[in-house]
Amino acid sequence: MEQRKCSFCGEQLEPGTGLLFAKKDGSTYYFCSSKCKSNFDLGRLPRRTIWTEQGRIFLKKA
Repeated sequence: MEQRKCSFCGEQLEPGTGLLFAKKDGSTYYFCSSKCKSNFDLGRLPRRTIWTEQGRIFLKKA
């Protein structure tokens, strides 16, 4: 089975779980929870959010 990463927080998704968001231009985004989807919809950047994988790297928290 193919493992996917959440497009916002970077967490691994188990097969059969999560949300798939497909835009009209054909790009697809995978989300682990509604928390990640709503943050993406609000236009927030993952690197500016502390609890995301990119945020920990960018803000040097881990």
